[in-house]
Amino acid sequence: MKKFLIYLTILLAFAGMIVLYLFSGNPGQNIVQNVRLPRLVLTVVTGMSLAAVGSVYQLMLGNPLADPYILGVSSGSALGSIIFASLGLIILMPLGGFIGALLTMLLVWRLALKDGVFDKGRLIIAGVVAGLFFSSGISLLMYLGKEDTVLILSTLMGNLGRIFSHQEYQIFLGLSLFLGILIFWLYLQSRALDIMSTSDHYAQSVGIGVQALRKKIFWISSLIIGIVVSFAGIIGFVGLITPHIMRMLGFNKQSEIFPGSMFFGAGFLLMSDFLAKNIGGIELPVGVITAAVGCPFFAYLLMRK
Repeated sequence: MKKFLIYLTILLAFAGMIVLYLFSGNPGQNIVQNVRLPRLVLTVVTGMSLAAVGSVYQLMLGNPLADPYILGVSSGSALGSIIFASLGLIILMPLGGFIGALLTMLLVWRLALKDGVFDKGRLIIAGVVAGLFFSSGISLLMYLGKEDTVLILSTLMGNLGRIFSHQEYQIFLGLSLFLGILIFWLYLQSRALDIMSTSDHYAQSVGIGVQALRKKIFWISSLIIGIVVSFAGIIGFVGLITPHIMRMLGFNKQSEIFPGSMFFGAGFLLMSDFLAKNIGGIELPVGVITAAVGCPFFAYLLMRK
C-alpha cells in the first residue's frame, strides 16, 4: 500500500507539472499547440529515456555513478550530432548521434576488457576518458567553426527549446514511438538484471547469458541516448539521481525502480526546464538547473554513505 501511494504521488506530481508547463501564464491556443506542446513532448521523452538508461546502467554495473554522461556516451553522441549539423545535415542529426554513441560504446567496451574479460571498474574509467576525449573534439569544432558556436553550446548545455520544423517534428514523433519500444525491451530485462546484480557467476548458473545480454543492453541504450542527445543535447544528472531517489523511497526491485524512475525523471526535467525558462527573466540552459540540483544531491549521498 505504501509503494502504491508513492507511485500515485509521483504520477499526480507528474500530471501537475504537465498542466503547469502547458498553461502557466494563460497562453493562447496557438502557443500551446505549436510551441509548448512540442517542447513538452521533447522534455518528457528525454527525461524518461535518461532515467530509464541510468537505472539500468547502475544496476548492471553495480556502480551508483553509472549513467550515460559518466560513461561518455552522451559526449560521443553530441559530437556525432554536431558533425552532421556542421555539414548541413540538420535533419540527420539523430543518425549522427546514434553513430557517435555506438562508436563511443564500442571504444569504452574494448577498453573495459581485461585479458578478454569484462571489468566493471575499468568501464567507468574508460567512460570518463572517452567523455573527456570527445568533449575536446567538440571544443575543437567550436573553435574552428565559430558560426556554429550557438548550436554547439546548446548541445553541450542542453536545449529543450528546439524549434521544430513540421518535418522534424514528425520524425521526432516517429522516433519517440521507436524509443518507447526500446525502453520497454529494457524493462523486460528487469528480472535478469536483478539476478546479474548479485554476481555474473550466479546469473550464468541460472541460464542467463550475461555477456550477450550486457552487450545488447549497451547497444540498445546507445541507440536511445544517441537519439535523445541529437534533439535535446547533453543533460546531466537526470539518469544519475532518479534511480537513487526511488531506492531511497523503499523500492528494491528493478521492475519497480525502472518505471518509477522514468516518471520521476520526466517530472524532474519538466520542473527544471520550467525553472530555467522563468528564473531571472532570461532562459537558462536546462543543464544548469539539473546540475544545480544534482551536485548537492550527490554531495549528500557521499556524506550519508
